[in-house]
Amino acid sequence: MSKWLQSGRRRDICLLLLERGEARGQELKSALEDLYGERLEPKAFYGSLSALVDAGFVEKDVEGLHDIYRLTAAGERRTREHGVWVQSCLDGN
Repeated sequence: MSKWLQSGRRRDICLLLLERGEARGQELKSALEDLYGERLEPKAFYGSLSALVDAGFVEKDVEGLHDIYRLTAAGERRTREHGVWVQSCLDGN
């Protein structure tokens, strides 16, 4: 398992991007805060997002004042592989 999968927050960001296709950083942060039921420190959240960009699993584009994030092909592949593994655990295989 590559290191990026060792962080639940990074996995959750990738799952949100897989679901949405692309999103602004604040949209992702708000979605995770809703899921977790608590406020995320911006520095920690954006550190996780930057780590995904640096690892080549997420790409960032700037549109006006906003940074837009989307999974790369490698990020989508790893996220889907992780989903298959999670599903196999849930199914007891």
